[in-house]
Amino acid sequence: MTTWCIWFIAVLIIYIVQLAIVFMMEHRRPAQLTAWLLIVFICPIVGFIAYLVLGKDFTRRRRIERYKQEVIRSANQMSQKVTEAKDIGNSQLAIKDKLYAMLTGLVPFPITRNNEAVVLTNGHKTYEAILKQLEHASHHIHMDYYTLRDDEIGTRFMEVLTRKAREGVEVRVVYDGIGSMQLGEAYLNKLRLAGVKTSCFLPPRIAFYDRKLNYRNHRKIVVVDGQVGFFGGINIGDEYLGKDPKLGFWRDTHLQMKGDSVYYLQELFLNDWAFAAKEELDGKAYMPRHRCEGDERVLIVPSKPGQHEHKIEEVMFAAITAASSRIYITTPYFIPDPSLVMGLRTAALSGVDVRLIIPGIADSKLVLLATLSYIQEMLEAGVKVYRYEKGFVHAKVMIVDRMLATVGSANVDMRSLLCNFELSAVLFDEGTIDRLEADFMEDLQHSRELDLPTFMNRPKGQKAAESLIHMLSPLL
Repeated sequence: MTTWCIWFIAVLIIYIVQLAIVFMMEHRRPAQLTAWLLIVFICPIVGFIAYLVLGKDFTRRRRIERYKQEVIRSANQMSQKVTEAKDIGNSQLAIKDKLYAMLTGLVPFPITRNNEAVVLTNGHKTYEAILKQLEHASHHIHMDYYTLRDDEIGTRFMEVLTRKAREGVEVRVVYDGIGSMQLGEAYLNKLRLAGVKTSCFLPPRIAFYDRKLNYRNHRKIVVVDGQVGFFGGINIGDEYLGKDPKLGFWRDTHLQMKGDSVYYLQELFLNDWAFAAKEELDGKAYMPRHRCEGDERVLIVPSKPGQHEHKIEEVMFAAITAASSRIYITTPYFIPDPSLVMGLRTAALSGVDVRLIIPGIADSKLVLLATLSYIQEMLEAGVKVYRYEKGFVHAKVMIVDRMLATVGSANVDMRSLLCNFELSAVLFDEGTIDRLEADFMEDLQHSRELDLPTFMNRPKGQKAAESLIHMLSPLL
């Protein structure tokens, strides 16, 4: 046998072994399997190294899981829980026993009774509401953000946080290692010198060596004195105020929450802090008896990487399959996994009014191509798809009948639903649902509806690019 043959056989064996390892590790996740096999097939060595760095399943230490259960017990002791579907306060959900059983059985948190939700539309209203509450803080401020920027609005937050810390308020800030990669040490040092405690969630270098670079904390949480909480789609950065010249107007949705649900926002922060800062705080000390007199029912839904942890996706699927009249979805990135594709197509084909708003102006051409690669099958099933043209739409909202609505940090894409640490709330109050519907209808006025014949006639080059990106979309 010639030297050339020996080398060829050796390379072929290495090639086959790489593909086999990927197949064995990803066979439970068909979408990711296809994407990684394609990458390793095209770039055998580099692609396999990328898989080893990015493809590892996420596992948390048992210590963190034990602490999580302790904090959940503290929250459960303080909250009043819904125990029957008829007590949900929504006539449509009251007769959906199977959906109610699924929501209460799947999510680790209960549906709580005493809440007051305020929908905050866009950045200006959101920042003003948060800053107002920060000014009134007397015990603690907890912030957990994917992106924190050292810009004009970031400076406003820094000024308030440093002043409150000097007044004796406990201030803690968690920021994601990738989402806040551009945040400089000068900004962080100003916070720390004033007494603000900061911690980076999976710093890039540590995440790289620990093979967790692919897993990001995409949540946006603020909890003030354990009494009021904020979460949704808005990070801290000037672009959320429409100051990005490329994107212009920024359309987003955030929530202000008071009541029992704040205990579970606090639980998520305390667990993220324990993971990032290696400090386990006493949950009871940060869960005081609240003064909220609201009667809205709310379910806080956390999601994180790992098998059996994709709670937001499962809640979305259950709600979609339970719809009888309408499903309205707004998302900046639409890269659903096969179960959500099937759910939306089936709903539309059965006569449900399914409407989807996606960006007309995109912040990423690559992700836009991936989004568009899913649109034709939506249109063919009867889903009405709109592209928002007033600016960049970044809201993450779903409305199902007048039965429930969801608002949170998770996009309708596989990265958010399978790989990120995310947060969503299921809202059952009909007044809040109507408020979100009004925003959706307003957004439709600034959107262009896509029709199937015109969409099918898009350039062949674009179709080819969409097809290629579609295979890689589970990793975007």
